[in-house]
Amino acid sequence: MLSLSDVVLRVGGRPLLRDVNLRFPDGSRTALVGGNGAGKTTLLRTIVGQRDADEGTVARPKGLRLGFLPQDIVDTMSGEEADDTVLDHVLRGASHITDLEARLRELEQRIETATGSEQERLLDDYGRTTDSFEQLGGYELEAEAHRVLSGLGFPPDAHGRPTRELSGGWRVRVALAQLLLAKPDLLVLDEPTNHLDVETIAWLESTLTALPGALLFVSHDRDFIDAVADTIVEVAAGTATAYDVRSGTVAAEEGGFAAFVAQREERLASLRAARDQQDRQLAEVERFVERFRYKATKAKQVQSRIKQLDKVDRIEIADRKQLVAKFSFPEPPRSGRTVVRTEGLRVAFDDPSGAGDPHVVLDGVDLAIERGRKVAILGPNGAGKTTLMRVLAGQLEPTSGTYELGHNVDIAVVDQHQAEVQDHDRTVLEEFRTALGDAHRSMNHRSMLGAFGFPGDLAERVVGMMSGGERTRLGLAKVMASPVNLLLLDEPTNHLDLASRDVLEDALTAYPGTVLLITHDRHVIRGVADAIIEVEGGQARWFDGTYEELLARRSKPTTTTPRGPAPSRSDGARPERGPSAGPRAEARDKRTDAERRQARHAATKDLKKRVTRIERDLVQAEADVAELTRQLADPAVYDEPEVVKDVVARHAAAKDRAADLMQRWERASLELEAAEATASR
Repeated sequence: MLSLSDVVLRVGGRPLLRDVNLRFPDGSRTALVGGNGAGKTTLLRTIVGQRDADEGTVARPKGLRLGFLPQDIVDTMSGEEADDTVLDHVLRGASHITDLEARLRELEQRIETATGSEQERLLDDYGRTTDSFEQLGGYELEAEAHRVLSGLGFPPDAHGRPTRELSGGWRVRVALAQLLLAKPDLLVLDEPTNHLDVETIAWLESTLTALPGALLFVSHDRDFIDAVADTIVEVAAGTATAYDVRSGTVAAEEGGFAAFVAQREERLASLRAARDQQDRQLAEVERFVERFRYKATKAKQVQSRIKQLDKVDRIEIADRKQLVAKFSFPEPPRSGRTVVRTEGLRVAFDDPSGAGDPHVVLDGVDLAIERGRKVAILGPNGAGKTTLMRVLAGQLEPTSGTYELGHNVDIAVVDQHQAEVQDHDRTVLEEFRTALGDAHRSMNHRSMLGAFGFPGDLAERVVGMMSGGERTRLGLAKVMASPVNLLLLDEPTNHLDLASRDVLEDALTAYPGTVLLITHDRHVIRGVADAIIEVEGGQARWFDGTYEELLARRSKPTTTTPRGPAPSRSDGARPERGPSAGPRAEARDKRTDAERRQARHAATKDLKKRVTRIERDLVQAEADVAELTRQLADPAVYDEPEVVKDVVARHAAAKDRAADLMQRWERASLELEAAEATASR
């Protein structure tokens, strides 16, 4: 169990954190939260051993296997790792298991040529190594690697691609898959959800809660913290405070994060009372010093009280107002009723090699977004969310179809890579001014920056010295400095701390214009969006309702009631039949349902047969592996060398067959899921 005792951390000679006492026992799930710049990343680097504590002790047990996913994992990937295939890179994470497999192969070769006592010794070694390999899950390792990659969104044909061909976000997923396969004693993740879509985050939640070791992660995703953490550590006011959120009335009714907030407020109330009492006592001492400072008869008492004041450990309380970015929006001009309209929108990209057909990202997209709507765009990574956003922003011409903005529409775009295009040599104020036109030169720029969390001297800081969250806030300030009536936001919450996300959520809710929002933060989606666009399989389906209503429709599709008086829905959902529908309408609907079922059955029956057949073969292959493993575990078998050779050979062949069948089963299952989804539309 890794632990920190009375740890003090300094940056540039000034204290950053003090009196840090933390423990990470096996099975614990700890979320680290706090404002941008509070010291979370510095604390993580100390825990994983990338820097030493300035004071105190970090105790790491001997042999502790520690895995760390930093935010800048793409920049730290070596050339050799980038040349690996995706699968090979992931398997690197389980080197303690693959080394055992290599040892088994070596022993098999040596056993074939050895005789007498040497062969007996090798057979004993082979038996022990086989036991260790089996206990660590070695026979299922490659199949497990494929399962982890599929869970993180990699299609089967991407498992063999070179890692260097992947974008930065997908490389982060590869690094995460490597750590999940390794199952270290302590897994440390710095904002692991930043490059993941909503569905993948949900998969990651269930995977992390099932890991055998301890988990420590930094996250600003409230839903993710709720689902995974049993302890929340807040870094604030120069220290780290742990809160147990596993149990209690608030945790049971509202979730772990709500339990953390309730406990924190109770603690802050106690601290305020203690600080008030301390302030009164210190004021009395200071009055005595001022009163008798120049009286010789009181000199000794005065000096004693001055020393007393110097030794006092003053109570500090995090000022919540300093932890938030106060986003505000100028009043935008009024636009026409329809802000954006698309008809038959299609976007396709040519094959770079020129040999294949164009890759269709979006096809037949019909949308009409009205003034004042707050719309979240959801879908898996790579489905076309950002492509749709770029078309709506006028940054990308569609292949075919029409796209038009409504009357008097002004657009501002917040790109997910906005911080990367900032000049790191400029000050905050200089960078902010680059986004303002001549009409806004007379504004009080410092006041505007102060509203975005850069008051006073912070406006003179160099951009390159700021954290990722601070650069994101600066990007938002630049975009929102001018009044616009259509905001296109692509992952605006990346690197924003929890407090800043809350304020951004409130500001977007109050914003009088129209918002299109891509984000993986489900809490923000629930708080802001009143409509959803689901992008997947080249389609963009409109849902006129909140995120919670969308989830309810997915779980109970027959109970969804259409909003508004319209007889049909642009999201494709069929309105519920009322009592006046009549027998003819009911018969027609039954016939339509039957036709759909028949079409779905025809489209998937062959695939279902193939999946069933592979499953049957896989069960038999795994039974063969288990039986041969049992034979290898029997000490009596090693009395007959020829029998051992035969069992070892059959065991290797059975294992290879099981691994091959597992890959075939995964591919067939994915094809079946895709066919069922297509047939259900």
